[in-house]
Amino acid sequence: MHNYETVSEAVNDLVKRGYTTDFNIHEDGDCIVCGSGAISLSAEDFDIDEIHRFEGMTDPGDEMIVYAISSERFGVKGVLVNAYGVYADTMTAKIVKHLNGHL
Repeated sequence: MHNYETVSEAVNDLVKRGYTTDFNIHEDGDCIVCGSGAISLSAEDFDIDEIHRFEGMTDPGDEMIVYAISSERFGVKGVLVNAYGVYADTMTAKIVKHLNGHL
């Protein structure tokens, strides 16, 4: 297991290890999409390979989770960065539940 000091350190190392797609939670909260929107993955379409949680010692805005995500079906690996704590989305959508189920 890798231990990182910062979010950027985690993301940079994951990119070096082939997690090159930038994922975001779709606005409806039911899937994740790649930055360009060309790929849309439902909870059944991907695996969470690694989770790295960062707690802001002095700034609650620094509370982030980095997910290393892969999809054998779509042949893609990438990173999803999501806030938690004070600045987390209050969405209860299916995809957020799926992500949080791995914490």
